[in-house]
Amino acid sequence: MPSETTPGQGRSTSLLRIEDLHVSVEDQPILRGVNLTVESGQVHALMGPNGSGKSTLANVLLGNPAYEVTSGTIFFRGEDVTAWPTDVRGKAGMFLAFQEPESIGGVPVIQFLRQALSARRGVDMSVLEVRLMMMEWMEKLGMDPAFGERHLNEGFSGGEKKRNEILQLAILEPELAVLDETDSGLDVDALRTVARGVHTVREARPDLGVLVITHYQRMLDELAADQVHLLMDGIIVAEGGPELAKELETEGYDAWRS
Repeated sequence: MPSETTPGQGRSTSLLRIEDLHVSVEDQPILRGVNLTVESGQVHALMGPNGSGKSTLANVLLGNPAYEVTSGTIFFRGEDVTAWPTDVRGKAGMFLAFQEPESIGGVPVIQFLRQALSARRGVDMSVLEVRLMMMEWMEKLGMDPAFGERHLNEGFSGGEKKRNEILQLAILEPELAVLDETDSGLDVDALRTVARGVHTVREARPDLGVLVITHYQRMLDELAADQVHLLMDGIIVAEGGPELAKELETEGYDAWRS
């Protein structure tokens, strides 16, 4: 559970700071000492081949109990959140857009958002308040207003699921967004639509920090990442600007394999 420390106090004042993080799943080591820092307003990209630990890191950041942190620390706004449960992290301002969002039959999008936003703000939001927010954001994101009455992700196309995640990102107003392969399974047009949605949210909330997990240069072309990190076998082996992503796109990962 959260400590009594006030935001901004503690070992780090960065938005997100990961220090020497080691993670195992069923006693199998996956992450082997990850160090990474994201400041407010920055876009960072995490790249790497399948099985390198990218999605493991995303799940650990949001407190998935299936992943065991064996050593290391996760700081959010200067507070040690390593042991915080998922719901407390979400209320504090951490957000994860899933690679494959789950469908929840019988739960309309607006009902889901009302419950999530009420938890995030600590007050009971009315249906009217949430509906007005949704209408405003769906117009900005170019979404059909009827979308809010559909059941969460049920029968949604891949692109609709990802746009729904961006709608959640807009309405819940987190301080950190972790986008786990948001571009997975999308064609070029759908990818651009999702990337423009992220841009729209960032224009409204310029302090939003973003960690994008991706395989593809094209996503980074759309989002203009400030820094790129290469994860191989559970360790970040290279860091740089957008030129690193272009190098990976051209040469692949072989040059960094141990």
